This record gives sequence, C-alpha cells and structure tokens, in this order.
Amino acid sequence: MIALFSTKTRTSRSPGGYDGRLRGCGTVRAVSGLWRWRHNPLRRTTDLVEAWVACAAAVLLVLAVPAAGWGLGGLADEAMQESVRAQAAERRPAIARVLHAPPSPGRTAADPDSAVDQRIRRPVVAEWTAPDGTRRSGRVTTAVPTAGPGDTFPIWTDRRGAPVARPMDPDTARAHSVLAGTGAAAAAAGLVEAVRRLIVRGLVQRRYEALDREWVKAGPDWGRTGAGS
Repeated sequence: MIALFSTKTRTSRSPGGYDGRLRGCGTVRAVSGLWRWRHNPLRRTTDLVEAWVACAAAVLLVLAVPAAGWGLGGLADEAMQESVRAQAAERRPAIARVLHAPPSPGRTAADPDSAVDQRIRRPVVAEWTAPDGTRRSGRVTTAVPTAGPGDTFPIWTDRRGAPVARPMDPDTARAHSVLAGTGAAAAAAGLVEAVRRLIVRGLVQRRYEALDREWVKAGPDWGRTGAGS
C-alpha cells in the first residue's frame, strides 16, 4: 500500500550523481532510473523491466539503426552503380535531325505560363544514325521548344538504334542510394520505438491491474477505526 499510494518525491542527489528532478524523454528517464531503482523500496518489477527495455532500445538506436541504414544503402549503391555501368555499355549518343515538327502552341506576354522552362519535351519526327551505321527515323521528343525541320538535337539509342532515355549518371545513382539508406534507418528507428512503446503500454496496463487488485483488498477496511489505513 505504501508503494502504491505514496506521493513523496525525491529531490536529493544519489551517490551516483542522479538528480531526481531530471527531465527528458521517457527512454532517458527510464535508463537513468536503472541506478535509482537498484535498492529503491518503491521499485516495482515493471519499473525495472521498463528501464531495461528502454536501455535496449537506446542501444539499438545508437548501433543497430545506423548499421541497418549503412548496410541497405551500401547494397542499394552497389545495385545502382551496376545499373549505371550496364546502361553506359548499352546506350549510345546520337544526333537527330528534325524532319517534321507540329506547330508550338502560341504564347502571349499575358500568358501566366510564358516563362515555363524548356525542360518540357516536345514530340517531333526526326532521323538519326544507328550504332551500326544505318539511318533510322521515327517520333522522338526534344527539350528544344522551337525545334523545326532541319534542326538537330542530341538523343540516346540502344545498340539496335532505338531511342532510349539518357543513361543514369553515378552521382544520381549515389543520391538514390543515400535516400534508400536514410529511409531504411528511419524505418528501423520507427520499428524500435514502436516495439518499445508497445511493451511499455503492456507494463502500464499491468500496473493498473495491480492497483485495482490492491484497491479491492483495501476497500472493505477503508476509513475504519483501527484498520491501519
């Protein structure tokens, strides 16, 4: 009963230097409580379990989470760089010459889209030379908005001469790998914290159940003279 209903708080420092007024996240408070709860008569089993769970979560966040991000990022980078090498070996640059281009939609100074950048690709009919030296023609797209018949622009083709997208460069592949590693680390950290919260929730529920049982035992004698309450 004293352990359950005591409201006395400790503000003095323990021999280990712990200040009972320490504030912070639940994990930090629980980990620091390992020292305080070693010989504390108010300590419950669930208190000690919660502290060890928080300690394990902290170790995982410091060691396992970065390792997971680094490992997955490294695997992703290896796969992406292999793809870069494969695309560089498969794709070839070529120069296409416009044969026919549909008229570009007119724009006026009052048009709010008149400053649209030139990265918007426009379909045209063009011809180019395949890697084997044969002439090819077909519909391709160009980033030059004013391209007309006779104008040229660079394209990429595969070994058969078919138009393909520009091969990925190593820096872009590495950026994707970093994002993959960061996402893996964040997911691992979220999983660790979710498991910790789930366990703590179960411990809190056990405390409430223990309190209910103690309350039921104390209920019949509550307030009676000589009952020791």
